[in-house]
Amino acid sequence: MLASRKAFLVRPSPFTETYGPYALIVGGSVGLGAAFAEAIARRGLNLVLLARQPDRLQATAARLREAHGVDVIAVAADAADYADVAARVGDLGVPIGLLVYDAAYAPIGPFEDMREEQLRLAADVNVRAPLLLAKLLSGPMIERGRGGIVLMSSLAGSQGSPNIAAYAATKSFNAVLAEGLWKELKPRGVDVLACMAGAILTPGYRAAEHERPAPGTLSAEAVAERTLRALGRGPIVIPGAVNRLARFVLTRLLSRRAAIAIMSKNTGGLS
Repeated sequence: MLASRKAFLVRPSPFTETYGPYALIVGGSVGLGAAFAEAIARRGLNLVLLARQPDRLQATAARLREAHGVDVIAVAADAADYADVAARVGDLGVPIGLLVYDAAYAPIGPFEDMREEQLRLAADVNVRAPLLLAKLLSGPMIERGRGGIVLMSSLAGSQGSPNIAAYAATKSFNAVLAEGLWKELKPRGVDVLACMAGAILTPGYRAAEHERPAPGTLSAEAVAERTLRALGRGPIVIPGAVNRLARFVLTRLLSRRAAIAIMSKNTGGLS
């Protein structure tokens, strides 16, 4: 496949030289994943978009090809099935210099009501897949001496969050994983970053029929852009001044018990 794609050369720039020639965006068909794809294509990188819904995936791929003149490979796959994802990515035959993992599953409701399948799915999508993809793709990045990994975490992962306890725990995992890998891989030329985002104006957020956006809510485009600008500067980015202040208060000024109580007021009514 490499030979058939030689015409798609990245535009020379510090970003493309460090993270090119292809970026893999998992969950890249809509919402924040599509915003990442747009921002990366605008910088001149070719794309591999992986998501579950073929129609949305193909539409996003076609739009980005037309708008930015980059190669866009669409892979319809479920992040919960890591073996299938790894096989499909391996079969592409293109060098991936940047991984953005945005897929997520968030079971909502009291833990006692959670089905085992929901918890297994949260672990597969939010923990197993990003962990193993980071392992799979970081090896070639280390060999090339350059590359990047972006994992989407959440402010919910800063402390226990009732009613989304499993989701919050998985997002905490991604932040801690990114911190460790940042220190390990930076000397090898690979930048690792976790984005601890607050509320994001995605189609899913709008579908939840919030009366008004939560304080600190940002557009998907703003989160993607600020995250990419932070890549290479440290292990964690928290987009938005309100969100950075909220995390400082919850993790530095308040006791753990008080922070959980505040989160409970915000998440306890979710269903």
